[in-house]
Amino acid sequence: MTGKPVDPTDTVRPTPPTPLIPTPTTGVTTAQDAGTHQGQDQEPEQDPAPLVDRTFAMRFTSTPRGARLARRLTAVRLDTWGIPYGTGAHDEIVLIVAELTANAVVHGHVPGRDFHLRVHAPADGRTIRVEVSDARAERAPRSPAGDPETTGTGTEEASGGRGLLLVSRLAARWDWCPRPGAPGKTVWAEYAMAVR
Repeated sequence: MTGKPVDPTDTVRPTPPTPLIPTPTTGVTTAQDAGTHQGQDQEPEQDPAPLVDRTFAMRFTSTPRGARLARRLTAVRLDTWGIPYGTGAHDEIVLIVAELTANAVVHGHVPGRDFHLRVHAPADGRTIRVEVSDARAERAPRSPAGDPETTGTGTEEASGGRGLLLVSRLAARWDWCPRPGAPGKTVWAEYAMAVR
């Protein structure tokens, strides 16, 4: 059997089975024979590719090495989802992941606690949502306002970082919320995919 291994985090809409038509000689027809008994010389029409809702989620050590690994694994996953290396969408989503994970390491680090990355691609293909959760709720970024120049925390700007300014320019929208079911916060960004 050839093909790529199935990713357990990907969900696929099931396709209906091909109807079988009995043959006059044996009374048994395979799906392969179904098209020829209908007077067709070609294969029966296939359904378009099924709509797939995809999610990549993993916990990483709250270190620069963990942030680099999160960025690299996201790049590989996007490529397998059909957002290939070298495209603007791929590079910009990976840059958003890089900035949010770096912020989690620098501004959300608690010794012994990891950060969690979740990248979600809904089946409609319109957006890619990136969520990075860390354990520090008291160091939350300032929620985005109408003026992207005011976005960011004082501690981030004091250390020379402009990560959230970059995220605000690349993402259609971003914000943060308290981490559900655990201490800390989740910073998220939604990237709008170009219409094909």
